[in-house]
Amino acid sequence: MTSPQKKHLEALERAEASIAEARERVAQDRWRLRYHAAAPAYWINDPNGFSFYRGEYHLFYQHHPYSPEWGPMYWGHVKSRDLARWEHLPIALAPTEDYERDGCFSGSAIEKDGKIWLMYTGNVWTGEDRDHDLKQVQALAYSEDGIRFEKFAGNPVISAAPEGDVHPFHFRDPKVWKHGETYYCVLGSQTTDRRSGQVLLYRSSNLTDWSFVSIMAGGQEPTETLGYMWECPDLFALNGQDILVCSPQGMKPAGELYHNLHQSGYMLGKLDYDTGRFEHGDLQLLDYGFDFYAPQTTEDDQGRRILIAWMAMWEDKMPEQIRGWAGAMTIPRVLTLENGRILSRPAPDLAKLRGEGVTYGQIRIADTSREKIYAEREEYVMPSVSSDIRGGQEFAGVNGDCLELEVEFDAGSAASFGLSLRVGETSGEETLLTYDREQQKLILDRERSGAGSGGIRKAPLALRENRLRMRIFIDRSSVEIFAGDGEVAISARIYPGVDSTGIRFFAEGGESALTALHCWPLDR
Repeated sequence: MTSPQKKHLEALERAEASIAEARERVAQDRWRLRYHAAAPAYWINDPNGFSFYRGEYHLFYQHHPYSPEWGPMYWGHVKSRDLARWEHLPIALAPTEDYERDGCFSGSAIEKDGKIWLMYTGNVWTGEDRDHDLKQVQALAYSEDGIRFEKFAGNPVISAAPEGDVHPFHFRDPKVWKHGETYYCVLGSQTTDRRSGQVLLYRSSNLTDWSFVSIMAGGQEPTETLGYMWECPDLFALNGQDILVCSPQGMKPAGELYHNLHQSGYMLGKLDYDTGRFEHGDLQLLDYGFDFYAPQTTEDDQGRRILIAWMAMWEDKMPEQIRGWAGAMTIPRVLTLENGRILSRPAPDLAKLRGEGVTYGQIRIADTSREKIYAEREEYVMPSVSSDIRGGQEFAGVNGDCLELEVEFDAGSAASFGLSLRVGETSGEETLLTYDREQQKLILDRERSGAGSGGIRKAPLALRENRLRMRIFIDRSSVEIFAGDGEVAISARIYPGVDSTGIRFFAEGGESALTALHCWPLDR
């Protein structure tokens, strides 16, 4: 065993020991997610190295194994045979070499000659200002069993940013793929004056020797349009169409869009492999919620394009940190390209988690407007907003903190309709999901969702034949909504009390109907 490899293994052992001390305590936390991929304890952010290797899905992630705060990044690791149940594996990477001493930042994975190779960014802070005082390079590690990794002796394989209008220190997050007999990777970057984000394209004949091709996309738009830095790029093809996924930082709000600190979206286009230029359309969001960042995709043995993202957001409240952990991944989503847009649907594999469910159908939902309800009483006293819970209709067996709902509404005559999730009678907690017919928007309101951040997010969505279909996944401190036939996804972390498990259905300004309701408890 070489000296660098011994040093790496020792660092991994120390990190595993740290995690072991906190693992059992974290598992007992009431907000701890049950069926989402997450670190056993402490900090987690970007998904990395999402890949399908030897019949299993491998998912790595940015991880600080010594505290629930962001710190020097390691690569945590889980795997799954079915996208529904995840198995924790030993930490894969630790920052032990000079070129990565302050973190093994984000990257990707690819199979070559029977081995799984990780390509990642090595980060070094060169001063106090972490926006300007840093050096980033690209490195490789490999494994023959998919569990224990050895760093490539020739690291770093890309030691400096290319010449030209490319920031010399901010280039990171390689996503690698093979096209024909050639390997390619994209890297997130920005212009030298930090005016505009961009994506760089590299190529290699052997995965270890890389040459710069071009500034593939970006570099032209002002900061207000598409941000000053494009992180975590991912290029893939669906139905003969090339798609660039990235996470722009610094986009300005536009109406009711782009109100998160950073965004994640996609652009449809075509990559010219000869010139290295990607001609593309406008950025479109992949998720309209609060907590969705740094998505990464892989293709499995069924030819499906699967996406997973970090289900959190920088600088947001993370109440779970005081309990020894922070962050999680979204559920896996299958992407398809239909009629010029990406549709995002929950992986059907998740049905394996369902327990015995209940079913209802063809139920009238009366007008539950607060003004109407209280006006019909002899003594009309409107409660304060802080203590009132929206009225509505409840159904036996439709409640809990870890479940899946399939819902179909007929809008009827209602001006708006929807459901209240994680309702607490005594606490006044609820997370509201409302469809507004005049705005033609689906609205998620977490102003009274519990201990976390509040806020409202809106997603444009037209009814189909006056009906709205949704699938909703609740997992203790998260909610993920898929509306229409995959046209809209909304993800959010919420932190209600343990007794806030009610679910109510409501209509306002008229009546609506539930044409179908299915509810299943979920567990890993």
